Amino acid sequence: MKAKDVMTANVVTVSPDHSVRHAARIMLDHRISGMPVLDDDSRLVGIVSEGDFLLRSELGAAAPSEARGYVKSHSWKVADLMTPDVVAAEEETPIERIAALMREHGIKRIPVMRGRRLVGVVSRADLLRVVIAAKFHDDTAAGDDAIRRSILTRLQKDAGFKGDAITITVSDGLVHFSGMVSSQNERDAVRVVAEGVRGVKGVFDHLYLAHP
Repeated sequence: MKAKDVMTANVVTVSPDHSVRHAARIMLDHRISGMPVLDDDSRLVGIVSEGDFLLRSELGAAAPSEARGYVKSHSWKVADLMTPDVVAAEEETPIERIAALMREHGIKRIPVMRGRRLVGVVSRADLLRVVIAAKFHDDTAAGDDAIRRSILTRLQKDAGFKGDAITITVSDGLVHFSGMVSSQNERDAVRVVAEGVRGVKGVFDHLYLAHP
């Protein structure tokens, strides 16, 4: 799945020449937490978000000591309030890369570009919709032996488990784990792997921590 498949295409934008109060009103009216800033040639020049308003003088924030901070907190223009360094993506960018960019930069939305033209925005809410819409898919064959093999494979390939410190038994779809794990995170990973395999009716944890 790519950015173009999940983005919001009808994007609310603002001009860098609009007032800060106008931008705040647009965000409230549309119930959004941020929006792209486009110049007169429809070029993306920045992003303005709720976070940009937190140091505004109207909120009683102390005046920053540096010039840039003073301008951002006192100017009436969006151009002075916005964040000009925009992290953007192309239409064909995979959603896993979109999510990674959000984590890396601590941002909540990414403009989607077609060349130099803005065609949409992917927000964290858009990614939540992907999670909700995802269908459970598992190619595991039926039967206890197949379930056990699938769990073992996933533990090794997906969760990074090595060695034979864990014993797995499966009977009528009921999975029993015994043995030793090094942390509670490993213990949780074992459970989550098993719960994600088709045909599993229940998971029983008899594991113990090496360093409780």
